[in-house]
Amino acid sequence: MKLSIIIPVYNEEKTILQILERVKKVNFPVKTEIIIVDDGSTDATASQIKNLKLKIKNLKIFYHLKNQGKGSAVKTGIKNSTGDYIIIQDADLEYDPNQIKDLLVPIISKKARVVYGTRLKRMPNLKGEERTLQFLIHYFGNRFLSLITSFLYLQWITDMETCYKLFPKNALNGVKLNARGFELEPEITAKLSKKGYKIFEVPISANPRGYDEGKKINTFRDGFKALLYLFKYRFVD
Repeated sequence: MKLSIIIPVYNEEKTILQILERVKKVNFPVKTEIIIVDDGSTDATASQIKNLKLKIKNLKIFYHLKNQGKGSAVKTGIKNSTGDYIIIQDADLEYDPNQIKDLLVPIISKKARVVYGTRLKRMPNLKGEERTLQFLIHYFGNRFLSLITSFLYLQWITDMETCYKLFPKNALNGVKLNARGFELEPEITAKLSKKGYKIFEVPISANPRGYDEGKKINTFRDGFKALLYLFKYRFVD
């Protein structure tokens, strides 16, 4: 089994080298390849990753001349992947790549074919930073979208918006992904569900960053778009 780790990147000069170092240090139980797709970065990101191929084995780097959105970057990564399985790793430090090993366990043991890492099988920690209004809006927004997903696609999901979606590449055979931006999350979930894949969830932790730290998703705008796409793909391709 081979795993393709796709890292879409846009203006992540502060974190890209750190996350790559973290991925590199993980002792994966399967063969891996790392695919970086720079989505038209305008900061120093592109120059930082330019010479990485000499330092990291099984690394592929692709560049978009203009920013097209996370969905477009992920599609470029999938198109150029050679792994049996795909997982997406954000270029910031929100997700610890060591947790990918936990997602692989149900795959290797043949307990599941699609595994999501869920951040939401718990209540917010109101004694810490998670008591902030921004986090709570994001948390309950995700819970709401996941509830709608569960209702529409008839399987219980607690974190539809998670970055960590592990699925077989051939699950997308015959599937056209239309998303250019963050609407990729509901589209992949919808189309995997409609093809009959049951989503197995593994609890993970995350270290959410704020907009002042470079967070790009807009909770209200992108949340509303996700809701629309969940309904759209339930009834049309």
